[in-house]
Amino acid sequence: MPYRYLEDVAIADVAFEAEGKMLQELLESAALAMTNTMIGNIDAMEQKEIRCFEVTAENPEMLLYRFLQELVFYKDAELLLFNKFEIDAEQGIPMWRLRVRAFGDEISPEKHELLADVKAVSLHKFSVRQTAGGWRAHVIIDV
Repeated sequence: MPYRYLEDVAIADVAFEAEGKMLQELLESAALAMTNTMIGNIDAMEQKEIRCFEVTAENPEMLLYRFLQELVFYKDAELLLFNKFEIDAEQGIPMWRLRVRAFGDEISPEKHELLADVKAVSLHKFSVRQTAGGWRAHVIIDV
């Protein structure tokens, strides 16, 4: 599994660790973990809606943070959740750039097993680091 929930980190929030061999895989794993926090049947989601967006940041850590915050924005503004991503990340000087095509569906209590409402991504204990096997992130989300 590309992510796992951390039970002993945040009492009122949800914490998870995500990983990937490449930065794009890490970003997708973290996005799926966040979506799976909100609905229990993530694999049953249809991919009827597509949203394209870009995110820039000065480092991979803030790139992940802004990417996840963008997904929270779509959830709040358009009631959309995503379960498939096409991600192109490039390292630039001085900014990293992320181009995303996100595929998903409108939130529906009739179709989805609703679990929690993610309000924001917390910077508390937030980290992204490159490891010998790829990339790893530690994320706490406010629910």
